[in-house]
Amino acid sequence: MKIRTQASIGAALVALALGGCADMSPSEKGTVAGAAIGGLAGNAVTGGSTVGTVGGAVAGGVIGHEVGERREGR
Repeated sequence: MKIRTQASIGAALVALALGGCADMSPSEKGTVAGAAIGGLAGNAVTGGSTVGTVGGAVAGGVIGHEVGERREGR
């Protein structure tokens, strides 16, 4: 039962987060997506290190922002 409750809360949080992205520009969406993916990758590569997670999030955010700007044509 505990797993079902956690999954329901997680799904609700994801739905709320995605709803907040509706009026974001492509560069803002790229920054958020890149930071999330980079944070997960940094955490996985370093075995859960906080420094690796934050470093991955920063690097992913910068890369995602640049990709988003290219999509905007800037």
